[in-house]
Amino acid sequence: MARAASRVDPAAGPGAAAGPRHPSQTHRETPGQHALGLALNLASAVAYSTSGFWTRLIPLDTWTILFWRGLFAGIFIGGVIVWRYGRRTLEIVRGIGAPGIAAACLSTFATIMYINAFRLTSVADVMIMNATTPFIAAVAGWLLFKEYERWSTLVASGVALLGTAVMVGGSVREGHLAGDLLAFGMALCMAGMMLLIRRHRETPMMPAACLSALLCPLFVWPLAHPAAATGTNMLYLVLFGVTQFGLGLLLLTLGARLISATETALIQAVEVPLGPLWVWFAFREVPPVPTWIGGAIIMAAVAGHVYSSRRPSASGPAPAA
Repeated sequence: MARAASRVDPAAGPGAAAGPRHPSQTHRETPGQHALGLALNLASAVAYSTSGFWTRLIPLDTWTILFWRGLFAGIFIGGVIVWRYGRRTLEIVRGIGAPGIAAACLSTFATIMYINAFRLTSVADVMIMNATTPFIAAVAGWLLFKEYERWSTLVASGVALLGTAVMVGGSVREGHLAGDLLAFGMALCMAGMMLLIRRHRETPMMPAACLSALLCPLFVWPLAHPAAATGTNMLYLVLFGVTQFGLGLLLLTLGARLISATETALIQAVEVPLGPLWVWFAFREVPPVPTWIGGAIIMAAVAGHVYSSRRPSASGPAPAA
C-alpha cells in the first residue's frame, strides 16, 4: 500500500495549483484504479452489513461485544500489516503521522457515537443521519480543498438518502436530541475520516485502521465484561471481529484512497439494505414492505452511480500504482 502510494503524487499534473478541482483531477486515477476503489468499498459495505447478524447471534451485552470485536479486528489488521510489509512493519507504522492518527481517532469516535446513538434515539434517526455522510463529505471537500463532486454522484447520494427515508419511514421519534446529535457527530467523523484517507493517500493508512480497531476496546473496557465470553460465543466474536469489523475497516481504508470521499460514503450506503437481508436469511425475520422498497431504491442509486462512473477520468491516465 505504501509502495503504491509513494509512486503517486496527489498534487502532480498540469494545473495542480489552479483553482477548484474535481477529485479525479486532484488524484488522477486511471479507470482501473477507480473501478478497484468502487469494488473495495462495495466489499467493505458487504462486510459491514453483517453487523446485525452477528449481534443477534451473540447473546452478550453491547460493550462486551464491542470490546472483543475491536480486539480481534485489530489483531487481524495487524497480522495483515506484518504479512504485507515484513521487516518494514515498524517503518510503515511510524509513517502514519498526524493524518493517520487523526483518521484512527475519527473512526473510533464514529464507532462509539454510533453505538451510543442507538441507546438515545431511534434506529431510524441514526440511519437517516448516516445517509447524510456523502453530502457532508462533498461540502467539506469543497470548503477545505475546493474540490467539486460530480453532479451524478450527488444525485445518486440524494436518491440513496430518499431510499433510506422510505426504509425507516414512520419510525422516527421526536424528543431525542442528544441521540440525534451523536448520530450526526458519527456522520461528521466518518466523512472526516474518508476525506483524510483520500487527501493523504500517500500515507500508509493500514496501521491507522489497526489503531482505530484497538482503540475501541480501550475505550469500552470500563463498561465491558470480557470474562463473560466463553466457548462458542468466543468463536463467534472472533469471526465477528475478523470478517465484519476487521475486514470491513481494512477494505474501506484501502478503497477510500482511490475514489472521492463522497463516492466512498455513497457506496457504503449499500450496508443499509443488506443488513436486514442477512437477518432474514439467518433468523427468518421478514423485513416489512418499506424496507424492501427503500432498499431497492438505495441499491438502484448505487448501481446507477457505478454504471455512470465507468467513463475514463477527465484528467487522463495516471502512473501505475
